[in-house]
Order: sequence, then C-alpha cells, then structure tokens
Amino acid sequence: MKKTFIFIIGIVIVVIIGLFFVLSIDKNAVSGQEVIMYKSPSCGCCVSHAGYLRGEGFEVNTIADDVMAQTVKNQNNIPLNMRSCHTSFISGYFVEGHVPMEAIDKLLQERPDIDGITLPNMPAGSPGMPGVKSGEWIIYAIKNGQASEF
Repeated sequence: MKKTFIFIIGIVIVVIIGLFFVLSIDKNAVSGQEVIMYKSPSCGCCVSHAGYLRGEGFEVNTIADDVMAQTVKNQNNIPLNMRSCHTSFISGYFVEGHVPMEAIDKLLQERPDIDGITLPNMPAGSPGMPGVKSGEWIIYAIKNGQASEF
C-alpha cells in the first residue's frame, strides 16, 4: 500500500514537472520576440493592441507615422478591404490589425508560405478594441495580395 502511494505521488510530480516544462517552452517562444508596429500617431486602439502583445511577452516598438503606415500596407500588398488601423511585423510576417494571440501563435508555429495575416477593419471586442465580440472573427492569410481564410 505504501509503495503504491509513493508510486502515485511520483507520477503526479512527473506530470506537474512536465506541464511546467511544456508551458514554459510556449512562453519562451514569444518572450522578448520583437514586434515593429506602424500606426497613426492619434490611434489609441493601436496602443491598446501593443499593450496586449506586450502582455503576451513580445517586445513591441511602435512607429507612429500616417504616411509610413500606409506605405507599409502598400509595399506588402495588403488589399484595401483587408486593412485595419495598424500593421505589425513579427518574425518575417505582417500582422494587420487586432489579430488575437491564437492566430499569431498558429502563424509562428506553423510558419506557412504566406506574407501575413489580417483581421480586417476593427471588430468590437478584438484585442485592443473596446466593446463586446458580436460574431465570429475571420482571420485571413495574404499571399502576393491575395486573401484566403487562415
């Protein structure tokens, strides 16, 4: 009976250590990774999304310049109907708008052959936006100016 109890305690400890290890790997994959965000100088929701990304472990550097922000969108062939208020660059991809962390994680883990992802417009309740989520958000992948569901 005593050996069974010790065995069970040992298994529980191994599982806890394993979970800690897995969770720390996930966090370390993002921790300190640089994000460059191009935004309008007057946009408060962009500042909120930058805070959201910082809370997820990214190091976010913002460039507040309206002309440069539009130039970046044009240079990266982001279709007009797929644009949002800010464009970020993470690990060689652009991330347009208030994209949630789940989609960013998927992008960084799978590393698909695309230019970037976008959550068009500025949906209420998305990370950095006020309000309540009122429907499903569709994240799009962009490759050479062409959009498809991500």
